[in-house]
Amino acid sequence: MTSTARRVTLSVAVVAALTGVAACGSSGSGKGDGKASGDSTVHLSPVAAVLRSVQQSTDKADSAKVRADISMGDVMKLTENGSFDWSDGLKGNVTVDYTGGKMAEMMSKAGGSSMAIRYLQDGYYAKMSDNFARQAGGGKHWIKYDYDYLAKAGGASGVFTKEQLQSSTPNQSVKVLLASGDVKEVGRQTVDGTPTRHYAGTVDVAALAGRTSNLTATQLSELKQQLTKSGITTETVDIWINDQNLLVKQSVKAATANGTLTTTAHYSDYGVPVSAEAPPASDTLDIADMMKSAGVDSPSGGTTSGGTGLTS
Repeated sequence: MTSTARRVTLSVAVVAALTGVAACGSSGSGKGDGKASGDSTVHLSPVAAVLRSVQQSTDKADSAKVRADISMGDVMKLTENGSFDWSDGLKGNVTVDYTGGKMAEMMSKAGGSSMAIRYLQDGYYAKMSDNFARQAGGGKHWIKYDYDYLAKAGGASGVFTKEQLQSSTPNQSVKVLLASGDVKEVGRQTVDGTPTRHYAGTVDVAALAGRTSNLTATQLSELKQQLTKSGITTETVDIWINDQNLLVKQSVKAATANGTLTTTAHYSDYGVPVSAEAPPASDTLDIADMMKSAGVDSPSGGTTSGGTGLTS
């Protein structure tokens, strides 16, 4: 595998992880959502009560169509369109279009500026261009990125990203705001032609990860070091909900060493049927085998950006 092909392969892993998390939630698993175990008399603030209702409504919706825009400094700018189902782990299909930045230039040189991604419970698959398949894939188009391999090779950030992708729902951002304890109602706005209520808050990424993830003390310490290296301290999270207490839009921004990471996702057609299957084995390469043949132990370098697994 050439160095260019290797960089493309690693960048695809980054983008696939990033777009999956961006479409279906912000950092954290949301376990610390303010609910006191075994206490049926917990009194929530009016804002927290609304967000709890949004969390429950979205959980029950099971699926939705998603369109999102993601950018980070001059590194990348891309859009995604697709649908996700979170009724039994995350699965879905999206098309990613690179529209600007260094990553778009690299993908264009590799033979394509658009990529299909399929998300399943055990990993995700990215479809590469015909040119890439001929040059680096032995004629095969799909690359499988197994969550267990990414977690093992990516260190604490890999484990954290695996947790997020396997438990993601659009209401992750709602859970994050509840867990952060810093959320306020901004006002009423019309989004995509729909009247909505706008809520916003600021999240300490490392602190929230400590409260809401299954990371060990050692892994958490490593994650904090990786966040510091990537320039991450806080995220600002904005959500817009409709009169059915369903998310219409969410926006997450975080400063990173590579520029401001901004992800904005729009949701529609809740309950839409979603079908996602693994591509044919005859047209699929495993990332672990590709990295081993290239003499690379880690697919991600172990650094994060915004809790998304994005390499610096």
